[in-house]
Amino acid sequence: MATKHKVLEPIHPGEILLEEFLKPMGVSINRLAREIAVPPGRVSAIVNRKRAITADTALRLGRFFGVSPETWMGLQADYDLRVTRRTIGATLEKYVHPHAALSVTGCARRSRPSASTRPTPSRRRALFHSMMSSRTL
Repeated sequence: MATKHKVLEPIHPGEILLEEFLKPMGVSINRLAREIAVPPGRVSAIVNRKRAITADTALRLGRFFGVSPETWMGLQADYDLRVTRRTIGATLEKYVHPHAALSVTGCARRSRPSASTRPTPSRRRALFHSMMSSRTL
């Protein structure tokens, strides 16, 4: 009997902001907005998965929470890539073919990591928690 694996939805950075920062620290959306000098609607839209984290917001969140802006941008980029891969992945595989290694430049074609070497969403979340717990607030 074949079983279907449920594919987990990509984790939006707003969910991480809410569940890993705001709720545990007891910080409201309005308070965060005041502290980082942005309109409350911006923070609310991020938390509600309606808006992406921009470089400007990443700098502000990074400063407030003591987490690098690159971390926030990385979470957003990872989310965007996962959503886009779901949207155009099959089309991409069908119509866009990898270019052969370029001998003129000396660049070797790198193989894509196999599914077994890529971290699962739960593993990424565990790594994120580990990174956050080793840091002093």
